[in-house]
Amino acid sequence: MPLSYSRKGEGVVVKRISGSEAVKKRLESLGFTTGGIVTVVSDLAGNLIVTVKDSRVAMNRELANHIFVSV
Repeated sequence: MPLSYSRKGEGVVVKRISGSEAVKKRLESLGFTTGGIVTVVSDLAGNLIVTVKDSRVAMNRELANHIFVSV
């Protein structure tokens, strides 16, 4: 399922990242890698704040839809 459908406070595992090479490289530079654990901290007005590798990252729902995760 896309990261944007994850429940707040639930740790999920990144299974794959879709999109163009530019999108994949951008997400990788932010710390989103296959097998990494991500937690949604906040979901406000279509924007997400997530914790990844001890950092908080803000992103819009469109970008979050490129990150596929499992519980």
